[in-house]
Amino acid sequence: EAGAMPVRREWVPVDELIGGALTRVQRRLGARAVTVELAPDLPMVAVDPVLMAQVFINLLENAAKYTPATSPVRIRAAFRDQSFVIDVVDAGPGIPPGDTERVFDKFYRTEGAGPQGVGLGLAICRGIVEAHGGRISVENVATGGACFRVVLPVPTSAPGVDASAPEAETSP
Repeated sequence: EAGAMPVRREWVPVDELIGGALTRVQRRLGARAVTVELAPDLPMVAVDPVLMAQVFINLLENAAKYTPATSPVRIRAAFRDQSFVIDVVDAGPGIPPGDTERVFDKFYRTEGAGPQGVGLGLAICRGIVEAHGGRISVENVATGGACFRVVLPVPTSAPGVDASAPEAETSP
């Protein structure tokens, strides 16, 4: 919040960020089937790889904590409107109505969240994403579960960016 978080940007492939996070939480995810869908020809993203990996670790750990042990998790990444759009979608109970903004507040926990955590994981995610000039949000999925969306800006000078390429569409 004080703007003191040092962001050491490096050009990193998105699949490395996601793969590193998955490796770190693999045991915690247990028997969940995890599907990763990466749009073809994604450009690299300029992020602090340690901090941004922590965002995805936190989101995946939340999926492990708050969804049934065998429910699937899906991660999607696409390039749209000069931004990366990365979704982490679970098949749990979703976010209670009215809590989709509050879940990113420090120490906030939804009603009935159980004894796990102190309510800082999503606040940390928001701080890291915003320090990178991006935004994070969540919405419930019609079929059940929640879709956490991270949107990160990508400069047109990014390695692998083709400004004339068609943009991919994603939806929860």
